Amino acid sequence: MITRLSLHNWKSFDHASLLIDQITFLIGTNASGKSNIVDAMVFLSRLTTGAKLADICKSIRGGIDQIIRRGCNATQISITFKANANEYRYTLQFSVEKAEALLNSESLEVATADHTWRTLFDTDTLPPNDSSSQITVRVDKDRPGSKKEFRLRRDITVLAQVQGLNVLKVIKEGAGAALNTFASIYILDPAPVKMRDYVQLSETLNSDGSNVAGVIAALPEEEVPQFENMLTGYVSKLPEKDIRKIWAERVGRFKDTAMLYCREDWGDPEDAMEIDARSMSDGTLRFIAIIVAMLTRQPDSLIVIEEIDNGLHPSRAGELVHALTDIATRRDFDVLCTTHNPVLIDALSSEILHSVSCVTREGNHGTTSIFRLTERPDFLRQLAQYTPGGMMIKNILTSTIHGKEGSYC
Repeated sequence: MITRLSLHNWKSFDHASLLIDQITFLIGTNASGKSNIVDAMVFLSRLTTGAKLADICKSIRGGIDQIIRRGCNATQISITFKANANEYRYTLQFSVEKAEALLNSESLEVATADHTWRTLFDTDTLPPNDSSSQITVRVDKDRPGSKKEFRLRRDITVLAQVQGLNVLKVIKEGAGAALNTFASIYILDPAPVKMRDYVQLSETLNSDGSNVAGVIAALPEEEVPQFENMLTGYVSKLPEKDIRKIWAERVGRFKDTAMLYCREDWGDPEDAMEIDARSMSDGTLRFIAIIVAMLTRQPDSLIVIEEIDNGLHPSRAGELVHALTDIATRRDFDVLCTTHNPVLIDALSSEILHSVSCVTREGNHGTTSIFRLTERPDFLRQLAQYTPGGMMIKNILTSTIHGKEGSYC
């Protein structure tokens, strides 16, 4: 599981770190940089493809030209994560020139029993203007004895090339753990308009939730009753009318497509009405996709959701928070989500409130900073006057707190 994300010259960030707990909320005004954090997660998830860095950068929102902070010539991402009873730290630095992205340095470390870091592999550090096609990689340099060096491609991560090298098993295991961790990042942005049609059966939910009916209908028959009961239990608390059941049915000659249905009434079971996804509200469909994602993702995943409460009535904020915490705790995965909703922040328990991070831009160059809500120096004083949501409305939380602007390269 990822515990820390550090960004240096990534998009609007100078240097900032985000701590990730089981439930982490990001708040901030429009264009503050919240989506730039999500983009970093998308970038990491796509490293697992083994594609060229340039191709990955081009697939990120804004394209390759917007990856590195304006005025700078290289960017760096560092991730701390836990896997296989170990703690690792992975750092990647690269530069972009003429639509080509090349490694400047890369390293993978594992924490030791005495709380230091053992380097599994690292590279020479090349300047951004170096056009070499290869980079020197050194493996396990902290161990005594002769060292191994390799010359590898610079347009692809070392992680993607380690498995083909003659290196110690612990190094391959560490690289595999990193790739598995990045593969577990799941970006969810439900699009209700795409969820209203008949879809093919599927084992994995699309990032836009479009095939949610196909995922439910494809579940093993013995798991369907319990799954539908859990899904209905969470979603039924959202609308004004009562939702008695949510399910998906296989349809068509070969039963290889599915449609999403629900049964609803206004309190009298005799007046119950069955409708399909074409008649469901956007908010209900978004929430169904979120719950299905959380009920089907593997443990140790990180689910990233932008504007998690989009389309949800403020009075249901507490139900959303309950569903997030309940499912994440029972299924052992993490959720990172953005929100603009002050009512949702006010619905958080004191434990989760400590996991709210504020994203704000400051200084003449619009540098983005991240700070934990409860670590703001004047938080307790402000809390005496406003709720956390009230601070959002007054724009107190995202005002400059450091008294100086970030550095500029």
